[in-house]
Amino acid sequence: MTTIPSAPGSEPGLRILDEDLEDDFKPLTAQEAQQWRARHPPVSVVRVVLVQAGVAVLVTLLTWLVTGQVSKAWSAAYGAASVLLPAMVFARGMHRQRGAKTAGQALTGLMVWEMAKLGLTLAMLLLAPRVVGQLSWLALLAGFVVTMKMYWLALWRLGRSASVKIN
Repeated sequence: MTTIPSAPGSEPGLRILDEDLEDDFKPLTAQEAQQWRARHPPVSVVRVVLVQAGVAVLVTLLTWLVTGQVSKAWSAAYGAASVLLPAMVFARGMHRQRGAKTAGQALTGLMVWEMAKLGLTLAMLLLAPRVVGQLSWLALLAGFVVTMKMYWLALWRLGRSASVKIN
């Protein structure tokens, strides 16, 4: 074991095992990288948004069938749209960011479009009482949450990988 002298104000006798200092990183060969890409294809953001749109339609129809009230179906549809429309704006904005020259530009674009998505979502939710007649907050929340959670299910189902392709 290697003993590292403690800095003033820290715990004395900080010890680190030599095995922990070994580097476990091993770069892939070109062939290994190609095999990895074949096993982990990129997921199209457009496909994820399309899955969300399908779920939005299903939630709306299910709400209408279960409650028998069109106003609750509209509330659920508006809740789903409050997720779906900002996601479409985000996907479009990120598509425009593909030409970023540096990592900093790409990160800034990601942050700007994420903030735009959040702002649009918040605005839509705040406008819900004015837009939807006989608003049912419970139905709106159901449409919102189910559509939002389908994003994660779509990513898992479509790709089972962290690689996302913007097209």
